[in-house]
Amino acid sequence: MLRRLFDLVYAPLAFAVFMLVLPLVCITVIATPGAALRREVGRLGVRLLLGSIGVPLFVRGRRHLPATPALVVCNHASYLDGLVLTAALPRRFTFMVQDGAAGWPLAGWTLKRMGVEFVDRGNARSAAALTRTLIRRMSEGESFVIFPEGTFKAGPGLLPFKNGAFMIAARAGAPVVPAGVRGTRRLYGGGNRLPRWSPVTVELEAALHPDGSAHAAQQLRDSARAVVLRLCGEPDRAPAEATAEPAD
Repeated sequence: MLRRLFDLVYAPLAFAVFMLVLPLVCITVIATPGAALRREVGRLGVRLLLGSIGVPLFVRGRRHLPATPALVVCNHASYLDGLVLTAALPRRFTFMVQDGAAGWPLAGWTLKRMGVEFVDRGNARSAAALTRTLIRRMSEGESFVIFPEGTFKAGPGLLPFKNGAFMIAARAGAPVVPAGVRGTRRLYGGGNRLPRWSPVTVELEAALHPDGSAHAAQQLRDSARAVVLRLCGEPDRAPAEATAEPAD
């Protein structure tokens, strides 16, 4: 009863604060010179945003992040996951997201200014070009965060992983760091019109390395998914949801 009463009071207040602070963070990022500094401003801005609505962020396992370029792969449970990972990871990490996000008012411009790569999963030629671009950027020292489920649903559960991220890691010889995010589904997951208070945890585990074999991408995908499934604490939706998909 008390929790429901708290949620009723918290939800509209948190939403109002969120909608006030987020545009200010976006505008500050857009106006900041230099990609590295923009990402640092974004990291601090997200931490300010979460703090302003009373949400604690716990990050565990940062020691597992390699000093070399790497791919972090994480479960996807909420619209806030990208923001949370921005705050949790060093500024050398940026994201690969669906191309539709590029058209979001204000947020799309902010993502572009932070060096995010946009992918059109329905366009094979575009996906191939993006793979080459990511490999080049990783060779120049950048690291990426990818949500290999490609989307999220309102109900809890880890969806099947798409192949694209792991093909990039195998071709680039880059380590893959499995990560799990918890708490964002309750905070502002699919189907929620207003936020509900929840602490948020990001946990990273030891990097997985491609072995150079012909099946390296598939092995990375399966191994990473097993770790992410354990870290995220949600049920496995692959047996019911999985279908035969072409490689991204």
